[in-house]
Amino acid sequence: MELKSMRKQPLVLLVFIWVMLIVSACGSAGNNEVKGEAALASTESGIVPVEPVKIIWWHSMSGELETTLKKLVSDFNASQEKVQVEAVFQGTYDESLNKLKASMDSESSPTLMQVYEIGSRYMIDTKAITPIQTFIDKEQYDISGLEQNILNYYTFDKQLYSMPFNTSNPILYYNKDAFKDAGLDPENPPTTYEEVAVAAKKLTKKGQSGASFAIYGWFMEQLFANQGQDLLDNGNGRTSPATSSLLNNETGVSTLKWWKQMLDDKSLINLGRKTDDTKKAFAAGQIAMTLDSTASLRGIVTAAEGKFEVGTTTLPRPEAGKKGGVIVGGASLWILNNRSESEQQGAWEFIKFLANPTTQAYWHVNTGYFPITLKAYDEQIVKDNLTKYPQFQTAVDQLHNTIPSQATQGAVMGVFPEARQLTETAIEEVLNNNKSPEQALDNAAKEITLKIQEYNQTVSK
Repeated sequence: MELKSMRKQPLVLLVFIWVMLIVSACGSAGNNEVKGEAALASTESGIVPVEPVKIIWWHSMSGELETTLKKLVSDFNASQEKVQVEAVFQGTYDESLNKLKASMDSESSPTLMQVYEIGSRYMIDTKAITPIQTFIDKEQYDISGLEQNILNYYTFDKQLYSMPFNTSNPILYYNKDAFKDAGLDPENPPTTYEEVAVAAKKLTKKGQSGASFAIYGWFMEQLFANQGQDLLDNGNGRTSPATSSLLNNETGVSTLKWWKQMLDDKSLINLGRKTDDTKKAFAAGQIAMTLDSTASLRGIVTAAEGKFEVGTTTLPRPEAGKKGGVIVGGASLWILNNRSESEQQGAWEFIKFLANPTTQAYWHVNTGYFPITLKAYDEQIVKDNLTKYPQFQTAVDQLHNTIPSQATQGAVMGVFPEARQLTETAIEEVLNNNKSPEQALDNAAKEITLKIQEYNQTVSK
């Protein structure tokens, strides 16, 4: 009788079914029993799925680095349901930044962008980013546990504009076996320009050159900072926008003379601009000393296994040089402000995940980049990694012993990629006997200064 009565009252039945659906939906959402499915929300028109916020992350990590990066993304996506990150490789740092420039005013731009350190001034000047400091201040996020000497580079006017991600610095690699054969103490490597030059002569023999340094502008920038010398005026472009290059000062000239003298002494060979070429020559035992990034340490040690033992020491400076330190290399993460508030917040949640000690420990051990979080060094996998690769302690100590200053904080200019190439051209001209150190650096400084001034005029409009 009751069923017949309900059939006669369709409106009552519809209401009953509607209520049951609502109760069922609420129960499912509350219990969160089905992982990976969209949550349900009620609207005026019914029940619709609420999709997780999607974050597009443009990056420049390739090969094994990309494999590790994708593992971090996968772990984050699996750890929660509100935000899903998609990592998209965009080529080299230069290529990626050029793609960003082309997409800046369109919907095709990413929410999160990995940019190499020398692109920082440009990113700020675009006014297309939301400073990381905004999110830090909003929730009082504690950054005291992050490496201060790494944060310094990305801090401008007391504001942290981007979050460090992959960080490195350069060290001197040397062949310990070659040192023994040459009568040098492998446990007492050279740390000054003068000591490097002496060691290079003793290490040079048939089939082996004492040293080779790739023609890389980053090395010149680091050798300036290691002597506490600014590369640009106006406090390295930190107190106010830089207007001129200081590349041709005494620091630059003396450094290039030291480099060239070793070449003239035939204790150093010039293998060009590619660091891969010097790495291969080092692994083959063709050169006994080279400069390279800490991020290359695992690869260099692995390539030398079974041939010789790799030693590491700090970046050299002149005996009479002022003590400074290293500038961080690598890249940081920027949040674009033309994306929705929810996307930006989602990107920030992902950044916090990347900064936690466990994540940083995994990233460090599998890539060679520094942990940006101090507590990562307490993780067992990091301790085990340092036992396996004790050479990395050099880099850690070098970072921690760096004296904070505008020189070690790093120069900033909107035309840094072009300036680095001009620096490399100057080094090349000197090593190829086309110009003296003074002439080459004067010309490079003049061209860099012109580009800086042209850029400043564009930004001020």
